[in-house]
Amino acid sequence: MTVGLAIFAAMLLLMALRVPIAAAMFIPGALGYAWMTSDMALLNLLKGSAVARLSVYDLSVIPLFLLMGQFATQGGLSRALFKAAAAFVGHKRGGLAMAAIMASAAFGAVCGSSVATCATITQVAYEEMKRGGYHGRLSTAVLATGGTLGILIPPSVPLVVYAILTEQNIAKLFAAAFVPGLIATAGYLIVIALYCRLRPELAQPSVRLPWSQRWRALLGVWPMVLIFVIVFGGIYGGLFSPTEGAAVGAIATFVTGRFSGELNNEGLRRSFLGTAETTAMVFMIFLGADMMNSSLALTQMPARLADWVGHLQVHPLVIVASILAFYIVLGCVMDELSMLLLTIPVIFPTVMGLDLWGLSPEHKAIWFGVLVLMTVGIGMLAPPVGLNVYVVNGMARDVPMNETYKGVMPFLASDLLRIVLLLFFPAVTLAALSLF
Repeated sequence: MTVGLAIFAAMLLLMALRVPIAAAMFIPGALGYAWMTSDMALLNLLKGSAVARLSVYDLSVIPLFLLMGQFATQGGLSRALFKAAAAFVGHKRGGLAMAAIMASAAFGAVCGSSVATCATITQVAYEEMKRGGYHGRLSTAVLATGGTLGILIPPSVPLVVYAILTEQNIAKLFAAAFVPGLIATAGYLIVIALYCRLRPELAQPSVRLPWSQRWRALLGVWPMVLIFVIVFGGIYGGLFSPTEGAAVGAIATFVTGRFSGELNNEGLRRSFLGTAETTAMVFMIFLGADMMNSSLALTQMPARLADWVGHLQVHPLVIVASILAFYIVLGCVMDELSMLLLTIPVIFPTVMGLDLWGLSPEHKAIWFGVLVLMTVGIGMLAPPVGLNVYVVNGMARDVPMNETYKGVMPFLASDLLRIVLLLFFPAVTLAALSLF
């Protein structure tokens, strides 16, 4: 236990020194493993661990969904989504902010990345909101918050990672995340409506467009709708697996972008480069977390933790709530993938040993996975890290970052209410599993 705590403390120290998260996990893990075994045992582990991780077929779904998101970004699909949403709700007070949330939700359905959704919609919507007289606090807060829908609405890269770590069905996890994702979208829209009612000076209504222009703008998003139907209709219809669906979606998005003329050769180059960079980052974090978890397994810390939690004289829901609170705190200093890769191998066995609402092991794993997904999304907004806040403020430099953090607080309150709802009513999450 002493070695295990030392490994974890060393990781936090390296993170505080701004060492990349993959190295911050790998270095203490490797040193701890060598300390408990030998140098040769460490080398023996390393010679096969990378190959074992990188050759997992299910992981190929990650770069494919990332590529689909890159094609959608470079192909201008986000612009059409925002214009369509703004055409229908832009004339209301706070309507452009609502349009940004709706566009983020729709774009997230083909993207799978929070940061990519945040950056893409910000490029399209921020200047429009600025010209419309929106206060910088509201504009940047909405765009940062909307970006979280990139992982809350399937496809979701963190949900794929959770499925692989816990050996769950990716398609079932996607289905279970749909309703909570829609609840998140509705919650954000309600927050905007209340925000603008209480502080009307933050947003001005736009001109109401005639119905002819509204329908014309709506026709511009039919490629996105078609791609969504093909990909997820095929997955849930049993025509292809999630990996095959991601490949089909990437090809369909590529063809759409090329035919629209938006995806030129330079955009194609940026798409492949962006996918390669993000995929490399994800897999480096995988390798660092694998090393860390291997060393922690030798300390028997996960097993002791599970045994200790199992003997606590408290209600199982209190334990789950404490785990979720831990994720919120951890999200202040780590990104969502690092959190999942580091903690799920330790926490998941503990949760599976609890009696939660009489759920079967599969339903319990899926319900907990969606809860974790909703919780790690808070880390994308909450200070001091709030990666989405940094992304938006890097593009909207005229708005102080503390203003954006003030603006996201009502949206974080909406997130907490949604997590409480899902915690006490698992049927909300599991309702979509009737499709299977």
